[in-house]
Amino acid sequence: RSASFGARSKKRGKRWSMRYRAGADAFRLPAVIQRKEENVHIWVDADACPKVIKEILFRAAERTGVAMTLVANQPLAVPRLKNIRTVRVGAGFDVADNEIVRRLDAGDLVITADIPLAAEAIAKGGHALNPRGELYTTDNIKARLSMRDFMDSLRATGVETGGPASFNQADRQAFANQLDRFLSLHFRRA
Repeated sequence: RSASFGARSKKRGKRWSMRYRAGADAFRLPAVIQRKEENVHIWVDADACPKVIKEILFRAAERTGVAMTLVANQPLAVPRLKNIRTVRVGAGFDVADNEIVRRLDAGDLVITADIPLAAEAIAKGGHALNPRGELYTTDNIKARLSMRDFMDSLRATGVETGGPASFNQADRQAFANQLDRFLSLHFRRA
């Protein structure tokens, strides 16, 4: 009796396994999304990037080996890893932003809270993620730019608009999750 039970359970297992594999194939992502590129580069607008976000980025760069460059107009302390570099630019309005856009290649990721920089990165074929975990896309960047310009015009007239909410644990978690999602979709270890 036990021999026949074993044979039946193996058959059942095999059928279930075949169904499961067929079901998994049915839920595959489109080929465009599955394509991973070895040369993805992360560019960080480091002047205003929170320290905890830089630490998350350092851990991700160490774990995955993705190339990362922090651009700032002041000296930065970074881990001694061959895939993490810094670029120091001169002081001035948007100097770091302009350097990032100049060096950016299509498919690269920019970490910034600066919406105009994010818009330029997307226009150049890159991706942009803010430190609160929002991935900017061609669909949402125009709305963010419009809202930014509207709030800027309100502040110019003297209206108190307040600032962004304080950075919290949920923001850190949202950023880490979005970064992991991006790297799993777009980066393949060399």
